[in-house]
Amino acid sequence: MASITTEGLSRRFGRVNAVNSLTLEIPEGGVIGLVGPNGSGKSTLIRMLMGLIRPTGGSATVLGSTIDHPSRYTGAVGALIESPAFIPALSARRNLTSLALLRGLPLTRVDEVLDIVGLAGRDKEPVKSFSLGMKQRLGIAAALLPDPRLLILDEPTNGLDPAGIVEIRALLQHLGGEGRTVIVSSHLLAEIEAACDYIVVIRFGELMFAGAIEELMARTRAHIDITAEHASDHDQLSAHLEREGWSVQHIDGILRVSAEQSSGAALNRTAAEIGITLSGLTFAQDSLEDIFLAMTGTTDGALASDRAVAAMGAVA
Repeated sequence: MASITTEGLSRRFGRVNAVNSLTLEIPEGGVIGLVGPNGSGKSTLIRMLMGLIRPTGGSATVLGSTIDHPSRYTGAVGALIESPAFIPALSARRNLTSLALLRGLPLTRVDEVLDIVGLAGRDKEPVKSFSLGMKQRLGIAAALLPDPRLLILDEPTNGLDPAGIVEIRALLQHLGGEGRTVIVSSHLLAEIEAACDYIVVIRFGELMFAGAIEELMARTRAHIDITAEHASDHDQLSAHLEREGWSVQHIDGILRVSAEQSSGAALNRTAAEIGITLSGLTFAQDSLEDIFLAMTGTTDGALASDRAVAAMGAVA
């Protein structure tokens, strides 16, 4: 069963296609990564799914209900779309209690969600004393109050230090392991690779890939980076390797050869044939970032362009 479907879903801001005829199906259960460079339309897509803005074309469903009537499913959806907003002087518990009362939710959920996000021992402290990571966890706790089947989190690790990122990653995996569908929008590809089971890649609002992360990682290429003892030998070594049938690239003072790890000894012998000694030989596999950059044909920074600015900040 799909948690979310879209069919030709579109949203324009003036002349900018923030989401462009997007058709996809997101499975139910597990941690789903929604990735794309800045300006790719991730946040616009999320806002349409939550009923915060209307599409200019196409259709979509969330938990089996059309987004034309978001009230039919919002009770089963928890979301953290922007930085969580709480009353700084109040404790975590009082903030969550206020939210539960406002939404008509049982107050027993306050203790449950504090425990889930690891704030049970800090619940009486004022939120103004919390670190950014603790505030993010409190925001996730607020999104969990209705005990949602679907949890949507927009950039939940944005601005966190490495320790905070690891904490949030573990929390997301725990929530996905409970059978919930956890959709995580992020441009931090290493975190998506570490935390997610399924990935959706969009660029300029268009779908580039949707599938199991293992399927995407199967596209990775192996390579061996080699360095000659004397950098002046690189041109001669590169030419010789290419004559012998190897594919070679010059990258930041090294020679990158498309080859599996088992080819290391052969490369070393080939260099020795022309009297060149290697000072370094390192095997590596493409990362998710390498695949992403090859798929989108550009870098993240290049995509944070005037096109995104023209969308008046609506595209993220």
